[in-house]
Amino acid sequence: MTNYSHSGGATWLRRTRLAAGVALFAWLAACSVEPPYHVPDAAVPAAFKEAQQPPAGPHDVGTWTPAQPADGAHRGQWWTVFDDPTLNALEAQAQAANQDLKAAAARVQQARAVTQAARASWFPSIDAGFGPTYERLSPASQYLPQNADVPAQTLWRAQGTVSYEADLFGRVSSNVDAARADAQQSEALFLSVQLSLQADVAQNYFQLRQFDSDTDLYRRTVSLREDALALVQRRFKEGDISELDVAQARNELASARADAVGVARQRAASEHSLAILLGKAPADFTFPETPLAPVNVQVPPGLPSTLLERRPDIAAAERSMAAANARVGLAKSAFFPKLDITGQFGYESATLGDLFMWSSRAFLLGPFAGTALTLPLFDGGRRKANLAQARGKYDEDVAQYRQQVLVAFREVEDNLSDLRLLGDQIREQDEAVNASERSAHLSKTQYEEGEVSYLNVIDSERSVLVAQLQASHLQGDQAVATVNLIRALGGGWGDIKADDPKRDGGAPPAAPLASR
Repeated sequence: MTNYSHSGGATWLRRTRLAAGVALFAWLAACSVEPPYHVPDAAVPAAFKEAQQPPAGPHDVGTWTPAQPADGAHRGQWWTVFDDPTLNALEAQAQAANQDLKAAAARVQQARAVTQAARASWFPSIDAGFGPTYERLSPASQYLPQNADVPAQTLWRAQGTVSYEADLFGRVSSNVDAARADAQQSEALFLSVQLSLQADVAQNYFQLRQFDSDTDLYRRTVSLREDALALVQRRFKEGDISELDVAQARNELASARADAVGVARQRAASEHSLAILLGKAPADFTFPETPLAPVNVQVPPGLPSTLLERRPDIAAAERSMAAANARVGLAKSAFFPKLDITGQFGYESATLGDLFMWSSRAFLLGPFAGTALTLPLFDGGRRKANLAQARGKYDEDVAQYRQQVLVAFREVEDNLSDLRLLGDQIREQDEAVNASERSAHLSKTQYEEGEVSYLNVIDSERSVLVAQLQASHLQGDQAVATVNLIRALGGGWGDIKADDPKRDGGAPPAAPLASR
């Protein structure tokens, strides 16, 4: 009875010690030294300075909340607001074939693989091996006299090895957090490349059509110059004017033709740029001449403020901060003990035939097999320097994040003012075109009646051409500014939910961003 009680007490003591050891291990694993992460405050204005009308409600474009990236939200196919089937087709081609977008998607896959590798550290690593070892043991390890002769021998081993790093003080978790934030940053950068591609395609498309408008304008101008030259030559043959007028008419015609060639050169370069965005060689892409029609799309001032928060570049900057914060914890954990556990179990024999006998089994567990609780004592200040570097990187990312938010506000303000002032400028320019055309008509009539010289006709016709070109350029600027405003706001708008099944193409071939 006494022996039984003594045995039971010993068992209870061993179990208590084991439970205490497990509890201590769990407590150390839970004691992460990673600093708590919070998105830092950023300077956010109360309203847009350049908004065209006062805010109409809590979700109006003029009302703002602290920037919280929501880049995983669905933006929609925003270019369809222009109601242009050609533009829609070009955007679809770019989403499917642009090489920069494919490279960005590949970078997302790389970052996700790095995250997967970091998560693997949460689990033990198990290996198996087989092979002979030729070795000679020391006499001391065999409890023999110092000069004893221990012959060398060949040992065959078939064994499995298990190694595991305990997550003390959040060492493994901080590394996983950093890798996860890096992956999310790569996803945000993918969305940034995607949005830039969509906007670049739309901009190049409208600029190409503006060149077509200029080409059409110069074509009509050349035709008018040819008619004017014919008129001047007829009057010269009749003796009504001198040869000077003929020379001036020829000069105007040649100048108009040269300017038309210059526009054709610009158009060719723009067409080549569009081809590259579509993932095509310039030789394989031809865009038919299509003069630009006025773009009257009005981006509504009632856009929700969260659109700016959904800018992928801001999301990327915020995720960079999160990764830097996790690496501060990783650098801190280097000041604390590190526990690596390694064990081996298998068979060991002097002959291959006896290797897998039950009596040949062997195991190793302990410092000899690699288990070690490492306590850092002195490293010349390396860990302290690494921690200072990690904190400096975090401070840098905080400053860059706040700067990115400010740049985003500036870009929105710039494009709001551009659209507002371009509308006024286009209206005034239309008046200038009408006035110059009227002046040209009067000067031509007076010249035919002999009341003014041909120089008056040349000046008035030049004024018409300049006014028309300026009006064409303003129409192109208005279209580009509309695209730029949508880009500055982070993409499309509307009440489309993030889980809407109608997704636009080009998304990374994997799960959406994890929650923050």
